[in-house]
Amino acid sequence: MLEIDNLHYEYHNGEELYDFSMSVDAGEIVAILGKSGSGKSTLLDLIAGFISAQSGTIGFDGISLTHLSVEQRPLTILFQNHNLFEHLTVEKNILLGMSKRLKSTDEEKVKVKDILKEVGLEKFEKKLASSLSGGQQQRVALARALIRKSPILLLDEPFTGLDYETHMQMLALVKKISKEKYLHTIMVTHDKNDCDLIADKVYRVENNQLSQL
Repeated sequence: MLEIDNLHYEYHNGEELYDFSMSVDAGEIVAILGKSGSGKSTLLDLIAGFISAQSGTIGFDGISLTHLSVEQRPLTILFQNHNLFEHLTVEKNILLGMSKRLKSTDEEKVKVKDILKEVGLEKFEKKLASSLSGGQQQRVALARALIRKSPILLLDEPFTGLDYETHMQMLALVKKISKEKYLHTIMVTHDKNDCDLIADKVYRVENNQLSQL
């Protein structure tokens, strides 16, 4: 279980103070709902370790993550911007999720093929990222996140800007993979419909506090 307990964060100017508590079980998808600027992304940044809380704890299966570096935390994050290297192939983009080197072993190439099959992009490994549609690029970004095999998946409004059909397909894919791999998934969104479609629990950020709906 991922547990966030009384995580208190205050910006240096003292104008914004946040207090977060929540939990996520294995195989559970938790949605964080709120308006732009409400603090949804601040919560993800705290969990990921991009920023540090003044007090409170982040625990995972009895182990404290609170003071671990970003690289040490057992999680991966998918942003709205897919952050692919468009001059590289799909295969090389995904391999960067495992290693910073572009040379790959036969075993790693098999892993890429397997993960592409999971996200519905079989035989796309040699295509340039720049040749893909927006939805296909997000599938590659998801594959790159999943190949790390981290038990915690953070989604920071990654499907905003996709057309309706592709958006629905990506939501269904995230739900399927989260359940099959028993991931602890947290999805930040401003769309209540997304919550209704795939979330097991929904929290709202309002007045700098988290409350479960």
